[in-house]
Amino acid sequence: MGAGDENGVVADFEVSDLVTAARRGDKASWEALVYRYSGLVWSVARGYRLGSADSADVFQTTWLRLVEHLGRISDPGQVGAWLATTARHEALRIARGVTRTVLADDATLVALGHVDDRSPERAALEAEQAQLDAARAAELWRAFGGLPARCRELLRLLIASPPPSYLDVAAALDMPVGSIGPTRARCLRRLRERLAGDVSDTASRTHKDD
Repeated sequence: MGAGDENGVVADFEVSDLVTAARRGDKASWEALVYRYSGLVWSVARGYRLGSADSADVFQTTWLRLVEHLGRISDPGQVGAWLATTARHEALRIARGVTRTVLADDATLVALGHVDDRSPERAALEAEQAQLDAARAAELWRAFGGLPARCRELLRLLIASPPPSYLDVAAALDMPVGSIGPTRARCLRRLRERLAGDVSDTASRTHKDD
């Protein structure tokens, strides 16, 4: 077996080796696990529309649970699925009792760049480009926000870095592995359709204004 499968996923036996070494106290192996699965845990937490503080709570609690149960996981090669399931349970627990108000939506996460002490002309060009980038990002997030919740949750997980395995995604969303690919294709098609519709509507409004 190679270092990974067609989805770019670390092979189960390698993950198992990392878990086994981490059980013995190997710091490098623990750090490799954290690097490998941090994106997955964060994506699960954010998929429940939690605020930053609550998402951080889910993230920290999930890894704490792994420390507590590291020696008792029956299949070390599936630690990613274990983390995804644990993160989902923690996120649900917080979401059901959450009292914090989410003040910002996904569009606020788009980086708008900055202007420094370079020439006014360069600063103006960069500011204009930043506005264009922000507008494109806002269109994307509007289209994304219009997708069904299941699509938003799935696509969030699939764009995590490093990319999670389908087994991990299935555990995070409690869905069959075999349905992930077809569901992903349908969600991306819906996203493209919504984007195309937004562009058409914008062009129509611009034409009317002219």
